[in-house]
Amino acid sequence: MNVILGISLILLFGVFSGKVAEKIKTPAITAYLVLGILIGPYFAGFVSLSVIKFSGIISNFALSLIAFSIGQNFSLQIFKQIGKQVLWISVLAAFGAWLFVVIGMLMLGLPLYVALIFGAIATATAPAALIMVIRQYKARGKFTDILMGVVAIDDAWGLIMFSVCLAFAQKIHFNQATSMLQVIFGSMLEIGLSLFMGAIIGWIFCTFAYHIRNQRDLLIYTVGTIFFTAGLALHFHLSVLLACMILSTVIVNIHEESFRFFDVLQTIDWPIYLIFFVLAGANLEIEILKHVGFIGVVYFVARVLGKCIGTYFGAIFSQSGRDVRHYMGIAQMPQAGVALGMALIAKSVFPELGSLVFTAIAATTIIYEIIGPFFVKISLYKTNQIQAR
Repeated sequence: MNVILGISLILLFGVFSGKVAEKIKTPAITAYLVLGILIGPYFAGFVSLSVIKFSGIISNFALSLIAFSIGQNFSLQIFKQIGKQVLWISVLAAFGAWLFVVIGMLMLGLPLYVALIFGAIATATAPAALIMVIRQYKARGKFTDILMGVVAIDDAWGLIMFSVCLAFAQKIHFNQATSMLQVIFGSMLEIGLSLFMGAIIGWIFCTFAYHIRNQRDLLIYTVGTIFFTAGLALHFHLSVLLACMILSTVIVNIHEESFRFFDVLQTIDWPIYLIFFVLAGANLEIEILKHVGFIGVVYFVARVLGKCIGTYFGAIFSQSGRDVRHYMGIAQMPQAGVALGMALIAKSVFPELGSLVFTAIAATTIIYEIIGPFFVKISLYKTNQIQAR
């Protein structure tokens, strides 16, 4: 099957799977993942391996758009609004998930670089599933506001931690450094250059953006700049995620009408996301599932425990109420797009164990996306944000 035919089938099947998801009240992302597994080369074979090889390009496209959209939550105005509660909770929840998962993977005997990758991926949360439940039940209140604030910047911490851990893992695994000091210096240099490059491109973008008013030109200019940033980062072996995130962070803080760039992207980004999630499901190698069973269980449990305990201490340090301490952790259970993107990057960087990492993350993502929304609903009910179960 040629790539164009494969992509067309993914889009058409994706439309119908999304409709089915609406009928049975399941997140669309879950439907796309399951569709990818069913039509992928490791199951029914509607999508061939030649199409799967194309997933690397789609992944970079999708991840650069996701990272760009996350960066808008780093405006100084938002930070002033969300306050110390959101900052403490989001940071410690991310760190808790990372720490528990890393320890769990090391206890299973996995190499340090693999444990670091698993831990970094564990920090990410799926905002789409949370927002869907909040909108569906019309949740309102302080708990909901804090939860939305945490979700808004949670993936940003995840991207930063993943970039740091990936840089460390590469230095360790490929013997690119002879001492821990060199590992730290090399990793920090890569991260610093990624941030610097994204910031410079963001400043240049804003300088010329004032001359563009037409919606068509605005879309072309925005997409072109995002992909230019991602391509430049790949060329110089820097972090695509960090570069695109800091690109939008700079834009949202220095351009008065930055919302226009994010709004215009919404007209074209969903087909790319659909293809990305379906191809992510198609990448799931069925035969490897039997080898990740216990790893998946440990990852699943450790991540939830880390999120809950980290959130609990974050709520204590920020002097939040009982509801936040007890129920904010389980509300952060869903995990999807950003985690899958990180796992795909790990699969491409580490050929030996990358498939194991991706398969474990893809399998647990499906479980998280199925049961996660129910725990979000429970947390909203227990905190009196909604009236019915």
